[in-house]
Amino acid sequence: MSTTLLITPPFTQLNTPYPATAYLKGYLNSIGRKAFQVDLGIEVINELFSSEGLRKLFNNFEVKGDLSENASRIYNLKDGYVGCIDYIIGFLRQPNTIDAQNICYGDILPEASRFNDLSDDDAAFGSMGVIDKAKHYCTLMLEDLSDYIVEAVDPNFGFSRYAERLARCASRFDEMYDHLSTSLSFIEKLLIEQLQLWMDKVSPQLVAISVPFPGNMLSALRIGQWVKNNDPDVKVSIGGGFVNTELRSLNDSRVFEFCDFITLDDGEMPIACLLEYLEDKRDVKQLKRTFIEHEGIVEWLDGAEESDVHQKDTGIPDYSDINWHKYISVVEVANPMFRLWSDGAWLKLTLAHGCYWGKCSFCDGSLDYIKRYESSPVKLTVDRIEAIIQQTQKHGFHFVDEAASPAILKELALEIIRRRLNIVWWTNIRFEKSFSTDLCLLLKQSGCVAVAGGLEVASPRILKLINKGVTLEQVANVASNLTNAGIMVHAYLMYGFPGQTAQETIDSLEVVRQLFEMGVVSSAFWHQFALTAHSPVGLKPDTFNVQVTGGVDGEFANNDLQFVDIKGVDHGRYGEGLKKALYNYMHGVCFDFSLSEWFDFKVPATTLPANYIDSLIHQQSIIKDSDRIIWLGKRPVVKLYIKKKGKRSIQMAEIVLNSNKVQAQVNVKKALADWLNDILPQLTVTESSYSFERFRMSFEEAQIGDFDKFIASYTFMQIKSAGLLII
Repeated sequence: MSTTLLITPPFTQLNTPYPATAYLKGYLNSIGRKAFQVDLGIEVINELFSSEGLRKLFNNFEVKGDLSENASRIYNLKDGYVGCIDYIIGFLRQPNTIDAQNICYGDILPEASRFNDLSDDDAAFGSMGVIDKAKHYCTLMLEDLSDYIVEAVDPNFGFSRYAERLARCASRFDEMYDHLSTSLSFIEKLLIEQLQLWMDKVSPQLVAISVPFPGNMLSALRIGQWVKNNDPDVKVSIGGGFVNTELRSLNDSRVFEFCDFITLDDGEMPIACLLEYLEDKRDVKQLKRTFIEHEGIVEWLDGAEESDVHQKDTGIPDYSDINWHKYISVVEVANPMFRLWSDGAWLKLTLAHGCYWGKCSFCDGSLDYIKRYESSPVKLTVDRIEAIIQQTQKHGFHFVDEAASPAILKELALEIIRRRLNIVWWTNIRFEKSFSTDLCLLLKQSGCVAVAGGLEVASPRILKLINKGVTLEQVANVASNLTNAGIMVHAYLMYGFPGQTAQETIDSLEVVRQLFEMGVVSSAFWHQFALTAHSPVGLKPDTFNVQVTGGVDGEFANNDLQFVDIKGVDHGRYGEGLKKALYNYMHGVCFDFSLSEWFDFKVPATTLPANYIDSLIHQQSIIKDSDRIIWLGKRPVVKLYIKKKGKRSIQMAEIVLNSNKVQAQVNVKKALADWLNDILPQLTVTESSYSFERFRMSFEEAQIGDFDKFIASYTFMQIKSAGLLII
């Protein structure tokens, strides 16, 4: 039976593996196929950032006079870098207080230009602790070394990308092809050394390479080039996110000098068909969504009768052969939400295939990975969570959905609580009004620490134009609900959508300023609008007053399009100012600066009042009879007593309500206490099927008062504070 080696090429993340190979291996396990996986990016990083690796790096280049002052300093401090690097990497793998004290207050770290801006260091890290501060210092040191590598050794290097420029917007293959004909760079030599080790270890019949981003493409082709030159009996297949979006109209046969197959969209069934083909169990015409080269021509094959694998049948993602010890946690900025992408070993999992909204005009909604929406049963997802915990002994999950729906997240949270799982998780969302105060509290109770959502262009007119399906009022209220529940909020921001005016750009910045000033958003990131061929704007540019000027007829990559915004402004000039303002807002400073201070050219004043976001936020929620009512607290503790009121004696009760975080005490009449003592245990996650309507009927049947007055009372507020949720 064929053995498959699943490869993630350099570079994706330093702190956790990209999940594609784990997904594919899980599926291959489920159909009895043998597979191994390796993240060659982290393998190269470990070789490079070691005493031996840095010694080779510095010996690779003889210092010359044309180095910048910063690179010259790094070279002159090379013995310091070589001497401390193993210690630093060891700390980033397993942070501890003693080493952190040494790093922060000792004299072991060589410092170059990345350490120049530490004036706010104590304020940023004072409340976060010495370990986080030490991680940040170590990250700065690695970034100094990265700057040196780019300048003196390999201009293509980057921690989360390699030669990204060559692949991004590469409608022609020429430049990348020319590079592949040159000798290996220092970094590429490290890559090939690691590849050889794994080829010898596994002896695969198929090497399947996942290319999630532009910065992985050149490395993938280098891998394929070596395999085809040195082990021609082994076949090479390339797929992944970058391929799925950029190479859909591939027409340059030279690519197949470096691989045998290129597959599109979900990889499970195309890989299964390839394996059968390689074992002579399937005709080549029966491959699924696969490019091959035949007699110098690129040929598209999609004759397989099998449909794609349903989300529920893809198997348990298999992280069992991941070497977690090789991953390192880095802290680029102090912002606690922003750092989630680079700090911590997050296990990636998907709740649903595709996007349940799928209508945004800037998004590639015509492609399968967004268009075809299919969710997994929540219980099956939680089964997979438990299985992965058993595999890895890790409890942090990042659900990497395009956007997780409120309905699925509610059921996920209930199932996690029902099974008493202690996990931490975060995900992407849309700012749907369904994220009520109580739903956010439920998500927090289940382990949710953060969400990321698309605010995009914070302008009512543009939000409608991009068909986002949310309003600024929704965004403000949902962000407030999440933040009040203790869940961090990251906002994806966009500028430069076709037709966007200078006024709308500045008003968007004012919305962002107010969201941060009020503390309802934790972090954000601006990106400039990019026109893609598979988005509604790309498919119908005239509708959006866009003139496409290039990128539509390439023989290699065809997705990013060059265009002219007929009615818009020069959007590019706003980027630096927007990002500078955001950087300061994320650090909690400069809210009192005029927006014009962020730009070196004249911009209009904002038209929004200073309390605009505050005026949008309200805490009113409409309760429906069908809403579910849940008690997350402990069993009430009831103490009866008699209250004298004149000559009358009234039976009363003191009720103590406990949850893990809150203790509430109320004094009520005995009849209400008896009802609460009876019904609250019936409302637990494991027991409850109570709707709000049934809850009300139970109250009324007990004949203990006016239900509407009860739910508006201080007593009910105290019960809710201790763990009663209506979702």
